Amino acid sequence: MTTPSTLISRATVIDGTGADRRIADVRLADGLIAEISEPGSLAARPDEASVDAEGLVLCPGFIDMHAHSDLHLLTHPEHAPKLSQGVTTELLGQDGLSYAPVTETTLPVVREKIAGWNGNPEDFAVDWRTVAEYLDRLDTPDAAGRRIATNAAYLVPQGTVRAAVVGFDDRAATEAEIATMRATVATAMEQGAVGLSSGLTYTPGMYATSSELEQLCAEAAEHGGFYAPHHRSYGHGALAAYAEMIELSRRSGCALHLSHATMNFAENAGRASELLEMVDAALAEGVDITLDTYPYLPGATTLAAVLPSWSTAGSADDAIARLEDPATRGRIRHILEVEGSDGCHGVPVEWETLEISSVQDPTLAACVGRTIAELAASAEREPFDVFCEILTADRLGTGILQHVGHEGNVQTIMTHRVHTGGSDGLLHGDKPHPRAWGTFPRYLGRYCRDLGLLTLEEMIHHLTGRAAARLQLVGRGTVALGSAADLVLFDPESVEARATFDAPRQPAAGIHSVYVNGVLSWRHGRPTGERAGRALRRTEKGTEPHD
Repeated sequence: MTTPSTLISRATVIDGTGADRRIADVRLADGLIAEISEPGSLAARPDEASVDAEGLVLCPGFIDMHAHSDLHLLTHPEHAPKLSQGVTTELLGQDGLSYAPVTETTLPVVREKIAGWNGNPEDFAVDWRTVAEYLDRLDTPDAAGRRIATNAAYLVPQGTVRAAVVGFDDRAATEAEIATMRATVATAMEQGAVGLSSGLTYTPGMYATSSELEQLCAEAAEHGGFYAPHHRSYGHGALAAYAEMIELSRRSGCALHLSHATMNFAENAGRASELLEMVDAALAEGVDITLDTYPYLPGATTLAAVLPSWSTAGSADDAIARLEDPATRGRIRHILEVEGSDGCHGVPVEWETLEISSVQDPTLAACVGRTIAELAASAEREPFDVFCEILTADRLGTGILQHVGHEGNVQTIMTHRVHTGGSDGLLHGDKPHPRAWGTFPRYLGRYCRDLGLLTLEEMIHHLTGRAAARLQLVGRGTVALGSAADLVLFDPESVEARATFDAPRQPAAGIHSVYVNGVLSWRHGRPTGERAGRALRRTEKGTEPHD
């Protein structure tokens, strides 16, 4: 694909560093920012596109630090959810479960376990096994020379690694198995992964002890990577769970990036400051910490995730057999409704907070958009019984929204000096969380312009330059001479998220144009059909495309 030259005139440039805005002409050529000059000083060449950007902000493309586009980039190559909100780079391999590295044995089980996140299309073959092969697949152009829509970096998923070495059972890893897992992480890092993720409320990753995790973190650190955990609880014991992750970073020497950092459920209302005090104390000691959040209250996960961890060990068939056994089913109910399961963050389940967002079985489509409590009331049945029947009929592939967040916590955390933005957007399902389409314009519109929590320069720094620094991107994340032309042009007065819980697949307002590696990929509310994203791989110099 040839990359046309483009002149963007009289733009309000906010460069991603936090520096003050300025008006400038910016020329893009060969995928890079070729010139930045005084407004009106550059003339359009006969062979280049020209954009009059007076009144529009030009900034680096947004970096989604928590994305679940691992399959969507390949199965839906136009990738409208992310391009439409100005995202040009995504961090994949999240929450300890993804599609590489896998074996012939673990791949089908992994696909089932995260079907609620990404779907499990039968007609799509996962034809890779290693991280290198997955990144190569992302980098393979189609017959027309078009690449993936956004750039993508990848985390080694600890749960997937554990599955390949230890299996899916709830048991401690042996020293020999830990050594094998370390070697697997090392290989993945050498193949281009930027760090290690974990999902410590998801099986089988949650079966790992702190000692096991510490050794894997140490391996990631030896290769210059960082650790991005979904830790053990965002509810009861949330602060202790955060403390465990900070201590892991301290002991292993591995930089820490706290995924979707928040404090949820009733017992944590108004307690975000306690988390930030803990983070500040560690930063003062020299522990390298960053975090990301999404600007919404509900979370999104799978319905099966709220089960006790022991009940989902093994395959979907194993878990369903436990739900169908009367004695085991009774034990699961008691843990869920009375004790609080580890999968539900130690909090007794509140059925009115669990809203069905996606199903695999089309016969369950009427459940979408309704809570377990609503479905049970309409059928005059017990919520737990409805819960079990949906899980069984849908083979654990059901997605949910979990309404457990607090606005005060969301606002407090997003203003912190190590904060970055992550959508945690699940792109699959009939009624996905609107954060998949709305995260970045919601930051810019509601929280920056309307509420004034941060200046526009500060907010853009959170969403671009700061995230690029954590990923150690080479020549990305700022508007600077020679940097990759990953750019967003938007109207600061009208930018806003239009995705809602009732209509979640709505493009943002106010996003004028999106350039990925200098190629105009989104303009005036629709994709252009041109795609130029690259797989970004960890190297000795930093994170960059492999040419």
